[in-house]
Amino acid sequence: MPDFPAFAFDTVAHIVAEPGAAGRLGEHIALRFPDARRALLVTDPGFLKTGLVDAPVASLRAAGLTVALYSHVMADPPEAVVLEAVDTARAFGPDIVIGLGGGSSMDVAKLIAVLAGGGQAISAIYGIGNVKGTRLPLVQIPTTAGTGSEVTNIAIVTTGATTKMGVVAPQLYADLALLDAELTLGLPSQVSAVTGIDAMVHAIEAYTSKHKKNPLSDILAREALRLLSANLITVCENGRNLAARQAMLLGAMLAGQAFANAPVAAVHALAYPIGGMFHVPHGLSNSLVLPHVLRFNAVEAAGLYAELAEIVVPAASGSVEARAEALAVAMQQIATVTGIERTLRQIGIHESDLDQLADDAMLQTRLLGNNPRTVTRDDARAIYAAAL
Repeated sequence: MPDFPAFAFDTVAHIVAEPGAAGRLGEHIALRFPDARRALLVTDPGFLKTGLVDAPVASLRAAGLTVALYSHVMADPPEAVVLEAVDTARAFGPDIVIGLGGGSSMDVAKLIAVLAGGGQAISAIYGIGNVKGTRLPLVQIPTTAGTGSEVTNIAIVTTGATTKMGVVAPQLYADLALLDAELTLGLPSQVSAVTGIDAMVHAIEAYTSKHKKNPLSDILAREALRLLSANLITVCENGRNLAARQAMLLGAMLAGQAFANAPVAAVHALAYPIGGMFHVPHGLSNSLVLPHVLRFNAVEAAGLYAELAEIVVPAASGSVEARAEALAVAMQQIATVTGIERTLRQIGIHESDLDQLADDAMLQTRLLGNNPRTVTRDDARAIYAAAL
């Protein structure tokens, strides 16, 4: 009998990966959800301004659906925004919810689908497995190649000035994910860089996840990393390259499928306080601590990092430890080449902030438990100090 761990794997039932697919959204919904009549489309003000919402909305209307827009989503959505969105949904009475945007819009769409038709309060669903009952049909369409939220069962809510809570439940998996790179052609280089690195972190952390790493998540993580590392610099240098954009979307989705089943760990645990306290984009927060967490974890995970180095830096050679270090260096070089910030000081963090960051990171027990090496408060502070 093969020496594989027992594992379970869940993902979205239907995936369409095709440039232009969002312009035929009505057809896809008519095919999968023939009884749908009232669609609530969830997006953010920035994406609404691009005009790229118009074609999907027109397509929905052409298919006979009545469409309402909720477009007040903001990055790291506060609980108040989620509740306002749920109230909007209840007043409209949708029979299908569509997330169109980055991770924040898709997360809000998940929560609307769960809360709008049910009787649970948002406070009752924080944590793992606390959503009861069913939800409204849910379609997710990412406009960045980063979060993988279109295929994850997680939604993150900002619950205080610097604190975030997660909702993790099988009901948060969408029914349909649509990957259309035409929606990402206008992304600025900096956004492409930080969202792409975020996706690479998902793949790296899924591959080294302590408790739920499995053969299927490993395959997805490796292919995600191959696609992302081969195309990230290209889309930052030439944002109109549709083939590279579609490859990035696919890579981000595969990484999402991987970490939805083999969860992320200390990189995310240390990134969340940076985002919460200093309002830094999530992908950038991840990028700033990533090489330093990789070096910290190498004591336990050097062999796995060496395997990933074969994908990201095929020329890497030498000992397992040397190849693991090559992965950390390569991730730092991606940040350098794409021109994003590389140190905590560059985003306004000082030595005097490190104790608070370390304290907040230790609250992320859901994530820290997945890390290949135990992280103490002193370890967390030392990692932040290295990133300073």
